[in-house]
Amino acid sequence: MNNSKKNPLLKSLDTIDNILSKVEGVMLAIGIIAIAITTITSVISRFIFNDALTITDELNMIFIIIVTFAGLSYAARNGRHIRMSAIYDAMPTKTRKIIIIFISFITSMFMFLLAKYSFEYIIEVYKSGRILPAIGIPVFYVYLWVPIGFTVTGLQYFFTVIKNLSEKDVYLSTNIKDGYTSVKNSDEEER
Repeated sequence: MNNSKKNPLLKSLDTIDNILSKVEGVMLAIGIIAIAITTITSVISRFIFNDALTITDELNMIFIIIVTFAGLSYAARNGRHIRMSAIYDAMPTKTRKIIIIFISFITSMFMFLLAKYSFEYIIEVYKSGRILPAIGIPVFYVYLWVPIGFTVTGLQYFFTVIKNLSEKDVYLSTNIKDGYTSVKNSDEEER
């Protein structure tokens, strides 16, 4: 029987992780589609009607910020961040587990620190009263996604620490085990 079915902490983490995953997936899908629509609208406006819509540039900026910071956590959840792992892969399992716990913990703390700094920056932007000229909304609303993205990414890495402390195997994220899967070629499958 899997340890995560016994351990209530891991069950809770899996539930939170699944909810966050669904929210991020929707945000990423909507953000990418919105970027495509506003870019196409901008191109049509410029080349067919010979008139630039300034609102599309501001909308694309907003959607890029959302996609970037929702994608940050999404990549952490799916073990998709770039890793230099040649030496790491050659180490024994116990050493890899210690290293991944250390890296995930430090990365988690760093993400929380960046969330704090970005929130402080948002307070400064709020005090400045800046607004987006074409849309007319305060700029700080756009930047709210930055500390949210850093915080959720920090949680994701912290969940990875907990998962590795609770499970026997080594995990790159809460649901991605460390290691490589072998791919069978078609000749082996026919035999």
